[in-house]
Amino acid sequence: AAIALTLGMAIDANVLINERIREELRNGMSPQMAIQTGYERALDTIIDSNITTLIAGLALLIWGSGPVRGFAVVHCLGILTSIFSAVMVSRGIVNLIYGGKKKIAGLSIGNVKWVKAAKA
Repeated sequence: AAIALTLGMAIDANVLINERIREELRNGMSPQMAIQTGYERALDTIIDSNITTLIAGLALLIWGSGPVRGFAVVHCLGILTSIFSAVMVSRGIVNLIYGGKKKIAGLSIGNVKWVKAAKA
C-alpha cells in the first residue's frame, strides 16, 4: 500500500511539472526557458505536498507499531525518493530530450486514445 501511495505521489509531481511546462510553452517561451520556469513554479507545490505526506508518515513511524511501522518506513523512503526523482532526475531527462530544441509544440506524457480503446 505504501508503494502504491508513493507511486501516486511521484506521478502527481511529474504531471504537475508537465502541465507547468506546457503552460509556459503556450505563453511563447523557448523550450529551455519553459522547462526552467515550469520546474521553478512547480517546485513549491511538490515540496509542500510531499512534506505534508512525509509528516504523516513520520507520525505513523513514531506512534505506530508492527505492520504500521513497516508501512511508515516504506512510505517515508518512497516519498524522499519521489522528491529526488521528480526534481532532479526528471529535470535532467526533460532537458536532455527537449532542452536543445528551438521550438516544440507541446510536451506529451503519452498518446493513448482512451475513447477509442474503451469502445473496442
